[in-house]
Amino acid sequence: MAEATTLANLGQAMGLGSAPAAAATAVPAKPKLDKQGRAYATGRRKDATSRVWVKRGKGKITINGKAIEQYFARPVLRMIVQQPLVTANRLTELDIDCTVVGGGLSGQAGAVRHGLARALTNFEPELRSALKKGGYLTRDSRSVERKKYGRAKARRRFQFSKR
Repeated sequence: MAEATTLANLGQAMGLGSAPAAAATAVPAKPKLDKQGRAYATGRRKDATSRVWVKRGKGKITINGKAIEQYFARPVLRMIVQQPLVTANRLTELDIDCTVVGGGLSGQAGAVRHGLARALTNFEPELRSALKKGGYLTRDSRSVERKKYGRAKARRRFQFSKR
């Protein structure tokens, strides 16, 4: 036990310091905003790519020029898009403007969610830990397997006929 305290004292004497002290002196991250006060990020899921801008506002979400209720008619897709805002507790404080291309509606909703989470971390860096814990900053790398020759789909064989 006495050796551990002497090793700790030796580390302090050498100027190595402890980890909590180093974390306390770290400079907080600055928001990355453009001239209009917006934060930008790109999100991807399957074959869909979204570009997301976040700014202060009343909670309006616009996707490809349409309201979220028009673009994503299914409530599940709207819930997926709004998950980072609910986690960050910013549902009525920020306006979100998105453009999304490629893929289907489910992939587009996932791409918007990924881009929104990344834009929120650029807008307010202190939200990063909560969004990271929720898994919204991780790019879901799953995509459709390519079709192989001699097969009906990626793995399905053509129907066998004996005669």
